[in-house]
Amino acid sequence: MGNQEEVIKSFSQIFSLPLSELLFRIVVAIAIVFVGRLISKWLTRAAKRAMDRAKTDQMLISFLGNITYYALLLIVIVIALGVLGFPTTSIIAVLGAATLAIGLALQDSIANLASGVLIIFLRPFRIGDYVETSDEEGFVTDIRLFHTLLTTRDNKAIYLPNKDVMGNNITNYSDTPLIRIDLVYGIGYSDDVLQAKRILEEIVVANDLVAKDPAPVIAVKELGDSSVNLIAWAYVEVKNEMIVTYNITEQVKVRFDQEGISIPFPQRDIHLFQPN
Repeated sequence: MGNQEEVIKSFSQIFSLPLSELLFRIVVAIAIVFVGRLISKWLTRAAKRAMDRAKTDQMLISFLGNITYYALLLIVIVIALGVLGFPTTSIIAVLGAATLAIGLALQDSIANLASGVLIIFLRPFRIGDYVETSDEEGFVTDIRLFHTLLTTRDNKAIYLPNKDVMGNNITNYSDTPLIRIDLVYGIGYSDDVLQAKRILEEIVVANDLVAKDPAPVIAVKELGDSSVNLIAWAYVEVKNEMIVTYNITEQVKVRFDQEGISIPFPQRDIHLFQPN
């Protein structure tokens, strides 16, 4: 309260000055603001050029450039107010208190902003990457200072607050060119396992979207309750994961039917016992 009263009190003191001195101070203050504004713009442009040469993200360059410009302009205004006769220490104290109050009111937004800057600096993902975070997954279509936009496989737009993104684990499936898909198919215990493996391998290898290196792997995964379960490991680009899975599954069903290989339903044997 004391700082505010001191600033208000300085108003009456300034306007009680002789007119000539008051006009002189006003002219000097205006000159300081004018020159200071030009210097602020020049320093901001220099900082932006330096960041651009360092290959900094354009969004971050724009954000930091604006922060730099307005911070310098605020310093210039405080100096100009000091020339007019306002107590600069009190002005700084009032501005600090106001900044603290605004910061407390907007702490979630500030947390999102800080996280957005970290995302742009650290680059855990880029636009176009397929990521999973905050229990959501999709393609990164936009990175803003306050939120990140994901587009899901079914074309839904999900806006994630940046503080939630940075506060959770991030799985970036696009960090490596290929991901492995595990395809499991069950056959009957009376069917020819080697024949089924050969058919499955032919289908997987023939798919143009499956990588040749690493090569696909076909194996017996387990002896299940109702079936012998075969597994196919195939490496694909993340964008092709679903279409490859659907195509191979359809072809497996068609070929197994043609070759007389059964895909058994889950079944259990029930034994009934009677006393005596």
